[in-house]
Amino acid sequence: MRYLISVIDTGPHISTSEEMNAIDAFNDKIQSAGQRVLACGLHLPATALTIDARSDEVLISEGPVNNTQEFMSGFWIVDVDSAETAKQLAIEGSRACQLKVELRQLHG
Repeated sequence: MRYLISVIDTGPHISTSEEMNAIDAFNDKIQSAGQRVLACGLHLPATALTIDARSDEVLISEGPVNNTQEFMSGFWIVDVDSAETAKQLAIEGSRACQLKVELRQLHG
């Protein structure tokens, strides 16, 4: 079962050295366990382009599709044996980066 753990932020977040060490340790743990599919940080939403190519006219606008105070600043995709394991990893990820996370199962 694959899950997306999204890191939720509210602004430019500069991680402390303790947070970076905790994130690195968490990444090493899930990599060693064969649970990590992908982990990545994202640039700030202001750098995003929103693209709508559903018609002949392609509309491109600068910025995120949703302009909200909270946004996804990074994510992990994990492959685990149960929803409970995914939940435990989400808790560990939140503790490591000291930010809120959202856990969602992936289709397929």
